[in-house]
Amino acid sequence: MTNVAGKAYAMNVLTPSNRKFTWINRLLFMIARGLPDRLQGLLGLSLIHFARWVIIKPNQWPDLGQGKQNLSHDYMLFCSNFNGTWDQYIDAFSDGIPNGLNLFWFSATKYPLSVPITPFKTYITHNQVTTDYYYNATPGAAQRDIKTSVKIYAALLELESAHKTQTPEEFAKTYTAALGDVQMGLGDAGFGPVASLSTERADINRIAYFK
Repeated sequence: MTNVAGKAYAMNVLTPSNRKFTWINRLLFMIARGLPDRLQGLLGLSLIHFARWVIIKPNQWPDLGQGKQNLSHDYMLFCSNFNGTWDQYIDAFSDGIPNGLNLFWFSATKYPLSVPITPFKTYITHNQVTTDYYYNATPGAAQRDIKTSVKIYAALLELESAHKTQTPEEFAKTYTAALGDVQMGLGDAGFGPVASLSTERADINRIAYFK
């Protein structure tokens, strides 16, 4: 399953869009970049590494030898990297910013709205493009693992300084307090929960390349 690397999942969704209305989508994207507070529902989803929407015009497709194509639609490419399963991600998006999703896919052909969730998942599945090659620099770590690792490193530097000046009794109290602050970051790195048998088989097949 090439979409999965450790705890991370790569998603690419390509949807045909009505050329008469994609300029509205471009305007909405500009507004979203200028008013990021409007995306708090999205920014608050800590499972997301990255998410981007891009409008591709018919004349912007690369010619890889297939020749000129006659396309009647613009296309919107949605790319994202996240932790957890596919279902968890779609559920979180639908719950977190349902109105935002409807705006971002405003011009998409046959878009069913983000609620109810079942037609929305069917739409995403139909338009999703499998990732042929997915590289992740930290496959065994989720986004929270990275953030808490930075916090743990800072705590270790403070403990190093404290150890030079404090008595054993004082340092024991400092150490205990620091451990309480960072204990949520002492998780286990590695592969995420098995989302499907395909994921499990991909993990097994990948082992040979890490020896």
